[in-house]
Amino acid sequence: MLRIRILTASILGAALLVCLFALPAPWAVLVFAAVFTAAAWEWTGFGSLRSRAARIAYTGVLAALLAFSWRWSVSPAHLLTLLELACIWWAIALLWLAVAPGQQRPALALCCGIPVLVPAFVALARVQVAEQGFARGPEMVLWMLLLVFAADIGAFFAGRSWGRHKLAPLVSPAKTWEGALGGLAAVALIALIGTVHFGLPVAAGVAFGCAVGIYSVIGDLTESMFKRGAGLKDSGSLLPGHGGILDRIDSVTAAAPLYALGLVGAGVIR
Repeated sequence: MLRIRILTASILGAALLVCLFALPAPWAVLVFAAVFTAAAWEWTGFGSLRSRAARIAYTGVLAALLAFSWRWSVSPAHLLTLLELACIWWAIALLWLAVAPGQQRPALALCCGIPVLVPAFVALARVQVAEQGFARGPEMVLWMLLLVFAADIGAFFAGRSWGRHKLAPLVSPAKTWEGALGGLAAVALIALIGTVHFGLPVAAGVAFGCAVGIYSVIGDLTESMFKRGAGLKDSGSLLPGHGGILDRIDSVTAAAPLYALGLVGAGVIR
């Protein structure tokens, strides 16, 4: 299984690099939109939608919201508002995870797909097409993704080696505090490398990177909460060894809005 996971991850990594650095910006945005539309299709499983017509309708609504939000966020003020609301939502999600992870309803889960998927798409796409900042847009997106990957990979190996104390047993029994700390250490390392590479203030850059990494864990746990509520092990089966699209972008859905908000709020991108 680990070999299959590594092979799939390698193929996805190569495709990601092509998307970020080889495609023209409008085409990269379309690829992001396609990925998040596919994720919306998988999200229908969290709302117990069974008929194809209902799943198509929900996915169509989410796709329309992606397109509308992309156009609406052309205004810097609108973009800032969307990202701020997204970060508030993820703070609420953290409270939900801590207090009542079992309190779910299919209709509520479907509604939650909007704040999970729409702002994350806009955040990624707006950073990708940014024409100013400490680096080119694709490089800024890649750094954010490396922070997320570091949190995931670091937690996986640290958890397997030293995991003892459960992080969120009602949501994701396999995750441990030791794994989370190992992931955070990996994030801090990637954040440090990034700040040095891009010539950013070290303390602020590492702190910002760690915050993004922590939010990525919230995104991961939130998707696990919805999967558990729907009685699902994976969101889909498209990616061998990894499950579905949502299983790969769950951490990004929470990390991307915070990352983009930090860049927009600091005036790094507009």
